Amino acid sequence: MVIADPRLDPAAVELGAFFAQPAAVVWDALTRPDLLERWLLRPTGFATSVGTRFRFTVPTTPDDTIDCEVLAVGPRERLTYSWRYRHAHWTVDWRLRPQGRGTRLLLTQTGFDIGDRREKMARNAAERGWKRNVLPRLGEVIHH
Repeated sequence: MVIADPRLDPAAVELGAFFAQPAAVVWDALTRPDLLERWLLRPTGFATSVGTRFRFTVPTTPDDTIDCEVLAVGPRERLTYSWRYRHAHWTVDWRLRPQGRGTRLLLTQTGFDIGDRREKMARNAAERGWKRNVLPRLGEVIHH
C-alpha cells in the first residue's frame, strides 16, 4: 500500500510503502540491474558505490536516457542518486527500515520548484507515476 503524507514537504514527492519481505529482498529490487529493469527502467553502468555514473534508458524511446549519479549508499538502508532528464535535475532517495517481519520503504524525489507552474505540474505527474505505476510494479517484483 502506498501512502502520501500531506504534512511532508509540498515541493517534494514523498511516498511510503510497506512490503512483507525483509530489507535484503527490497534492497535487491532497488539495486540489481535485472530487477530494476523489470519495475523501473533499464540501467547501464549501475553500481551501488558513491560517485558511480549510470544511465536509465526509456524503453519507448531507446535514444532517450536519464543520466544519474549515485550520491549516497547505506547497504539495505539507503540509496540516493541524481536524476537528470532533459532540462530537469532531481534527486531520488530510497530509505528502507525494518518493520515487524517486513520493510518500510520511503521514496523521496526532490528538486522541484513548485513556484513555477510547469515544475509543479511535473512534480504532481511524478507523484502520480510513482504511486500508480512504478511502486506497484516494484511490489510485484518483490513478491515474486
